[in-house]
Amino acid sequence: MSYRHIAWRAAGLFSSALLLPALARAEADAVQPLAVAEVDEQTVVVEALRQRPAPARTPAIVQTVSAEQLQQTVNLSNTEDALKYLPSLLVRKRYIGDTNAPVATRTTGINASARSLIYADGLLLSTLVNNNNGNGSPQWFLVPPGAIDHVDVLYGPYAAAYPGNSYGAVVEIATRTPETFESSLRLNSSFQPFRQYGSDSDYKAYELGADLADRRGAWFWRLDFNHLDSNSQPVTYLTIGKSTTTAASGDPVISGAYADRNRTGGNILVLGAGNLTHTTQDSAVARLGYDFSSTLQLVYTLAYWQNTATTRPQTYLQDASGASYIGNSGGSSGKVTINGNSYSANTIAALYSDGTVDQRRLAQGLSLTDRSETLDWQLAVSDFDYVKDLSRTSTPSNSSGSNYQSSSGRITDAGDTGWRTADARISYHPQGLASVHTLSAGLHADQYHLASPLYDSPDWFSAGKGALFSDSRGKTRTLAAWAQEQWRIAPAWTATVGARYEKWKAFDGFNNNRSGTSSFTYFPVQQPELDKRGVSPKATLAWQSLPALELKASLGRALRFPTVGELYQNIATGSTYTQANPYLKPEDVWAGEFSAIYRHHDALLRVTLFQETVKDLLISQNAQLSSTVTTSFVQNLDKTRQRGVEVEVGKDRLFLDGLSFTGSATYVDAEILENDSYVPTTAGAHSVGRRTPYVAKWRASGVLSYRPDEDWTLSLAGRYATRLYATVDGSDIVTHTYQGFEGYTVFDTRVRYQLDKHWSAALGVDNLNNEKYFLFHPFPQRSAFAELHYDF
Repeated sequence: MSYRHIAWRAAGLFSSALLLPALARAEADAVQPLAVAEVDEQTVVVEALRQRPAPARTPAIVQTVSAEQLQQTVNLSNTEDALKYLPSLLVRKRYIGDTNAPVATRTTGINASARSLIYADGLLLSTLVNNNNGNGSPQWFLVPPGAIDHVDVLYGPYAAAYPGNSYGAVVEIATRTPETFESSLRLNSSFQPFRQYGSDSDYKAYELGADLADRRGAWFWRLDFNHLDSNSQPVTYLTIGKSTTTAASGDPVISGAYADRNRTGGNILVLGAGNLTHTTQDSAVARLGYDFSSTLQLVYTLAYWQNTATTRPQTYLQDASGASYIGNSGGSSGKVTINGNSYSANTIAALYSDGTVDQRRLAQGLSLTDRSETLDWQLAVSDFDYVKDLSRTSTPSNSSGSNYQSSSGRITDAGDTGWRTADARISYHPQGLASVHTLSAGLHADQYHLASPLYDSPDWFSAGKGALFSDSRGKTRTLAAWAQEQWRIAPAWTATVGARYEKWKAFDGFNNNRSGTSSFTYFPVQQPELDKRGVSPKATLAWQSLPALELKASLGRALRFPTVGELYQNIATGSTYTQANPYLKPEDVWAGEFSAIYRHHDALLRVTLFQETVKDLLISQNAQLSSTVTTSFVQNLDKTRQRGVEVEVGKDRLFLDGLSFTGSATYVDAEILENDSYVPTTAGAHSVGRRTPYVAKWRASGVLSYRPDEDWTLSLAGRYATRLYATVDGSDIVTHTYQGFEGYTVFDTRVRYQLDKHWSAALGVDNLNNEKYFLFHPFPQRSAFAELHYDF
């Protein structure tokens, strides 16, 4: 897509923003203001629109974290860090600037990005073109951390306003709307010493953010900029199965390998580290708004992000002369000797690969919102384009000598990927917040398109696209209508009932794969279309006769339709190959929960019992085709059940003024109930009765903070989780290894000082206890942070 085309699309949507005032002014003039406050003769502050907007009317449990809380207690290097200590949530962030960082909830795993929804000022950041922890991860980077006003998290599929992807959680990020001119500057740095196997290096990251905002009468605007330069620790390890073949005499002797076990207990050698990533990212977000009246507001958002990254391997191996070895030489038989056993030099060489990434994103959103005393409504559209998405990977051979030379490689071009959404919502409450009846309804439409052709390249680093190696394309479209009624049956009783109807279609699915190396044969496949529809009812009953105590019971169905990637994408990631499955059925979820919430002055106690039954769970499983080739495929798992309890506590003035604590703990009994399609990988293996993959049994977090005065804040936070299983039959028995999923206990600390009216500084440490743990990937070890912040 050309930059001229991008400019025209941006201009088109922006011109719509300028035309809408004229179209809506007649209606706006008839709206009576709720409340206004005169500041001077020229300026009127519209109070009704300045109040913090609530999430869509929902009976779900809602957790909120404010910008002030984040400043005081969180080492906030990326926007997704805002969720770090909220109940039952985990963001799989492997390093600062990780572009693959999905959310896990109490019943959904870290490889299930499409089971949660992420919004920023109503703009969808969830990448619903796939359901994984790769190209389906949310686009967090389009919200600079300094722009956050607050974050709301809604748990469970109990609101008809949201699609079935909400059955994990809905994250609503709101940025600040200015009242007058404001600006800020934020400088962050981090330092991580990392020691594991043969890796012994320090990794640093730097971040600079700037924000400008102002209001002039009815107009307001905001500009946010962010620059990040980050170096990651090893993201993968380069492993090979331990050989049982005795080495032949005369083969070169190689040293430096580390003996270990893989997650199924097999003996392996760790030969090096992979995907050490250097990423440089820039984002710019512009938000322009106009208040027609005290209730009617138009907002246009334009966000742009770019990322250039390199990935490189690190070898632990050395030859007899002490030189680094990457499989670039072997004996007369092409073999080498490691720890007395024989290994193929070609097999070793294939593990070492370099890569580059060049990405551009352009997102636009336009909304017209009216929040009157009796009638709320909103019209919103969004457009998200992958302007550019080129990933280059080397395919070295043992004769190249070094991966940094001009070896051949492959190029993946996902630049034609993107999505568009449109929503219309209305809510009628004749007596305002005191209304006996509140009726809400809406319409929704979206379309997602995925394209990821893979090409050969004679020079992986700088040459253009060569012959097509494979291609995966497809689209999905959803049309939906929903309605919800909130009825105050009696002073203490409130019932909410609703339903969502969805019509979903998958089409234009296409795969093309090549066989052979010298004489190419292509196998193009036009995949079948799918057409599904269904209704998702919702119901909640709440009781609150005592001011401090609320009881709430909710039941809801969710239909989570397959993403384009689950249906149609074939892709190779290192030595793992993902196989498309165009015959998938939607996930059918029934969820229920009962909550008791006690609030008294400065104390909070919430206990939530929940159960979730999922039919046709879409899950990705790996199968080992050979010692070096793994295939991953998505399948429908017949039935799972997740049930448990979540407890949240909070207390201000804990023992003394200024000391506060918030924390939560979640227990989940997750079980596979039916799985008729399971094929045992080993004799006697079974999946029924095993734990649902990627769902931890226990998870907890807490923050203890102390403010001795208005200038100082000292905080200590903790995160805890038990091990996960990544397989349906529980065959991944080893946790503390690459590709294993182990439990962890991590403590974080932060000290912040307000130097004066404008300047503040903070120092912090994440993973203070230096826990070395794996969630498939090795996660960051002890990391120090320093922050300097200026507010105008």
